[in-house]
Amino acid sequence: MPTSPSTSGRVFGRIERWMEIQKNGRIYELGSLPPFLLVFAGHVAPIEHKWNQHGLGGDNVKGSCRDLHPGPVSLLHWSGSGKPWLRLDSKQPCPLDALWAPYDLYGPSP
Repeated sequence: MPTSPSTSGRVFGRIERWMEIQKNGRIYELGSLPPFLLVFAGHVAPIEHKWNQHGLGGDNVKGSCRDLHPGPVSLLHWSGSGKPWLRLDSKQPCPLDALWAPYDLYGPSP
């Protein structure tokens, strides 16, 4: 990870460059993740599983719900297209979407 303003500027410049290439001609899928993987390749360290409970978006499979991994959880990550606010609004939530519901500032869509 960047440790100084000058390093941060170079890193973010490289990320922006990959995003510009993508804008001009699609070279990857998966949204914003690939440029970060390209820039930070080989410069990452594993973290404890509890820090990112990923995949709660159901792997982009409609109607697919996941459970939390065992143990404590620090961050809930609804990746993919299965966002809790969309499922709650459509009255087709996954059980874990109830964890997000108290933070919905707008309530259900009309």
